[in-house]
Order: sequence, then structure tokens, then C-alpha cells
Amino acid sequence: MGLPKSKMSRARTGHRRSQWKMTFPTLTACPNPACGKLKRPHAACGYCGYYDGVMVVEVKAEAKKKG
Repeated sequence: MGLPKSKMSRARTGHRRSQWKMTFPTLTACPNPACGKLKRPHAACGYCGYYDGVMVVEVKAEAKKKG
């Protein structure tokens, strides 16, 4: 197994770790006119259960009250 020949400097470590930043997820409005809540693209809406104008998930009434 390979071992490092010398200690990695703080600057080199920091440059490598600079790409570890967090990004916010992309959100879009639900296309269902009755809903309009924010949802992830290419996913069914967790509030109304619609995807691309078709109901694909049956959502309970209790879940709607929480949101």
C-alpha cells in the first residue's frame, strides 16, 4: 500500500477541501394550479401528489394539515 512521502501542507489541504461546500437543492413550484408549493424538479409533489399533471401518489389529509 502506498504511503505519502511528505506531509501535506495546510494550504494544499485547504485548496482540496474548498470544493466541499454545501449547495441548496433546486426547487420549483408545483405545476398543479391548486397547489403551487415548492418541490424538487422531476419528482412528485409531496403535498398534493401530482407529477406532470397526473396524480401519482395518494396523499392523506393529515399530511396536508401539517404543511
